[in-house]
Amino acid sequence: MSETLKQLAQWMSAEEDEHLEFKEANHRFDFELLVKYCCALANERGGRMVLGVTDKAPRRVVGSSAFDDLQRTQHGLLERLRVRVDASEVVHPNGRVIVFTIPSRPIGVPLEYKGAYWMRSGDSLVPMTPDQLKRIFDEGQPDFSAQVCAGSTLEDLAPAAIAEFRRRWAAKVRRDLDSLSDARLLEDAELIGDGSVTYAALVLFGSHRALGKHLAQSEVVFEYRSNEANIAHQQRVEYRLGYFSFHDELWKTINLRNEVHSYRDGLFRNEIPAFNEDAVREAILNAISHRDYRMAGSTFIRQYPTKLEIVSPGGFPPEITPETILFKQSPRNRRIAEALARCGLVERAGQGADRMFASALREGKLPPNFARTDAYQVCITLNGQVQDEAFLIFLERLAHDKQLFLHVDDLIVLDAVHRDLPIPQQVIARLGNLLELGALERVGRGRGVRYLLPERFYRSVGKAGAYTRKRGLDRETNKALLMDHLRRSGGDGAPLGDLQEVLPALSRRQIQGLLRELQLAGSVRVEGQTKSARWHLTEGSAEPNDGS
Repeated sequence: MSETLKQLAQWMSAEEDEHLEFKEANHRFDFELLVKYCCALANERGGRMVLGVTDKAPRRVVGSSAFDDLQRTQHGLLERLRVRVDASEVVHPNGRVIVFTIPSRPIGVPLEYKGAYWMRSGDSLVPMTPDQLKRIFDEGQPDFSAQVCAGSTLEDLAPAAIAEFRRRWAAKVRRDLDSLSDARLLEDAELIGDGSVTYAALVLFGSHRALGKHLAQSEVVFEYRSNEANIAHQQRVEYRLGYFSFHDELWKTINLRNEVHSYRDGLFRNEIPAFNEDAVREAILNAISHRDYRMAGSTFIRQYPTKLEIVSPGGFPPEITPETILFKQSPRNRRIAEALARCGLVERAGQGADRMFASALREGKLPPNFARTDAYQVCITLNGQVQDEAFLIFLERLAHDKQLFLHVDDLIVLDAVHRDLPIPQQVIARLGNLLELGALERVGRGRGVRYLLPERFYRSVGKAGAYTRKRGLDRETNKALLMDHLRRSGGDGAPLGDLQEVLPALSRRQIQGLLRELQLAGSVRVEGQTKSARWHLTEGSAEPNDGS
């Protein structure tokens, strides 16, 4: 098989998504519709449109006679979209296949055609929503925090906040910075230049008066409520100061009502605070360094006995979602992030999300939640309740017995297995290491493979029966249960759907594998095809073999 045909086969085996579209187009395909699809794919950062292939799996080549002059088609696409779309033919034994390769739109510039910015929505094309357009336009925005604040001077910055920055920076680089003037120190940190003060300097060191005059939205509002149903707050504190002037005071305010969870591990009693200091500080730093300062709202911190919410204006930066926040970095205010990194408060390359997730999972809590995030705000919720003491103890003993520090990716895998959730694709590679450590067990093969926490975890909490249920019955016992159901079904037999109810822990594919083994052994037969197929016991298998 040629390389071109191999590539086509790979595309055909992949899932259709915002970067890949298939159409049969046996005889013709509307050019205007092609332009809209190319526009939508370009707005999704590029992709391919393939004509002459069925769009439903399993896909097959049917051939297409559309667009016999591809050079003319390419020219027409260039005229309408102002981007170069490459078109090529693949000669397949079953017919001609046309592949349009669409490049990504320019950064910060969505493509428009006939009055609409097109995007994919399932199998349809629809105009982009305002929040998606905003995310694209935001891509091209310069770093707001690096811009000079007109009319602001060095006198607008609080000396005590600068001194705190100096102390932390000196400790990070392990050298004396006392000989530098405030102006020289901030110039070296690229926070001022030629006497001009950046917005980053105001956010980090600004005085109350200066922020009220130049950047009033750079304000953090703390509220405490004893009950989530309460509208009125029991305490409210407004911090309209540079971050280095109030960061320790803010944590002390939160910690005043930081309840402690106590649990027993053997002879010892341990305590875990509802809100981990490192996690809370990281979440606040994220809000400070990644919020959109062009929006007028303040950053709000709302504390409840078992929950802490931090809401900051502006949605996620481009390419960041709740699913990718651990694996992608896109700082909105780079100058602020760089200054915080200089003094060791954040990692320059990251967003601190890994620390928040790791601390929550190590303490047996739910991971940070971004459910209320939208295009106009980021809302992160830190859960203060320990969900499962046994799982917490299991993680502690695993780290102690193996003398290792579990990576956040390992913790995400173990948490997903513990809560019977799908394992995120980005951390699948950690499975092998966890299996070697004995932190996980594998059940089944191929697509039917499942992962469990080890048997010792369930026995340690008195749930050995739950382990047996989760692991499932052995293969021969499963076959016996299927045959017993067919025996009870008599001459009517049973459809595959009924047999799936007999073994609900197994997938459809796994049950079909068991039936094939029974069929090869001559124990069962199938009558009919597809949805009308019914399984029966063969003659000689109708009576139970009780050994008599």
